[in-house]
Amino acid sequence: MSTPAGTSRDPFTAVRDGEREAIYAELTAQGPVHPVTMPTGRTAWLVTGHAEARALLSDPRLVKGGWENGVYASMLPEHVARGVHTHMLMSDPPDHTRLRKLVTSAFTRRRVEKIAPRIQQMTDELLAAFDGVESADLITALAYPLPIGVICELLGIPPESRADFRNWSTPLVAPGIFSFEEYEAAAIAILDFTHELIKDKRRVPQDDLLSDLIAARDGEERLTEDELTSMVFLLVIAGHETTVNLIANGVHALLTHPGQLDLLRTDPALLEPAIEELLRYDGPVQNTLPYWTAEPIEVGGTTIAAGEIVVVSLNAANRDPAQFPGADRLDVTRQETGHTAFGHGLHYCVGAPLARLEARVAIGALLDRFPALSLDAPADSLTRVPSMIMNGLAGLPVRLR
Repeated sequence: MSTPAGTSRDPFTAVRDGEREAIYAELTAQGPVHPVTMPTGRTAWLVTGHAEARALLSDPRLVKGGWENGVYASMLPEHVARGVHTHMLMSDPPDHTRLRKLVTSAFTRRRVEKIAPRIQQMTDELLAAFDGVESADLITALAYPLPIGVICELLGIPPESRADFRNWSTPLVAPGIFSFEEYEAAAIAILDFTHELIKDKRRVPQDDLLSDLIAARDGEERLTEDELTSMVFLLVIAGHETTVNLIANGVHALLTHPGQLDLLRTDPALLEPAIEELLRYDGPVQNTLPYWTAEPIEVGGTTIAAGEIVVVSLNAANRDPAQFPGADRLDVTRQETGHTAFGHGLHYCVGAPLARLEARVAIGALLDRFPALSLDAPADSLTRVPSMIMNGLAGLPVRLR
């Protein structure tokens, strides 16, 4: 993989804690747009400026182009590529509008708040397992099982069927860093699982989101079979990976900024705005999935020709000092708004209300239950998972007492 012009390191494979942010800061200081080579070997334009990011994410000249533009679409068997890539994040209007409408009602803030008691119960059960335990990996013990449990309950995926999701999602969110063969095997496995799950739901519909989506497919023909399987793929992968990173990155940021943690402990009312600052400071998603230019677009003095790939760096935009004074400083009382952690425009994350709620419940309960919570390893020893899309820690060892 080539390195962005003018830098000596690659942000996608940077794993030392703080290294990725430093690379993006160097890029942003040079300008808002940069030629890069993605881990899959394709060339693209990486946008790091905040104003440019928000403008482009609302620009109809940036398109997705359908399943044919999905990762490895030309290399995968066509039924696999169609079965996992015919979803909202690879669609343009009017298909995108139709697909998003089917799930939007399930993720409104009002609807999500109704399941808050269940999220609190799941969190309390996970934290109860810490009784008598001195230390733990917070990702394995809390940040992963809570979001995967929540999204699977919403979809109606039984607990005994969830064990393989983490193994599948790891190569699926880091194509090019993992081999094509690993990506293909994971895509086939999750697609086969989804087909069997849909068969079960068709035989015995239940009160869950997947049964509702199947009813839309079978009753009103508003979903194709590929759209149905791709919707499950997207909701399961995006519905837990982002929140895993939000919880873990958020706790990590607080533990490495004790003054900010003290502010939050002193005034629990700060928790909700603090979640927004944690999203800005160390967001769960590094970069968007690729877009394509339908027409030439001028970005920060650079003209990007039609037919080019554009990737928007959400995390770089959130550290742009032109938008956020003291951008590299964590400040849970920060008043500036407009972070791009959940994207912007047409493809703004439909699950944002759910992710915010899960983070608020999980981090609030953790800090309340364990007042002496601290890192159980030197901060500079923690590493990130290599990925162009996700921004997650490989582990988060903590001391509970």
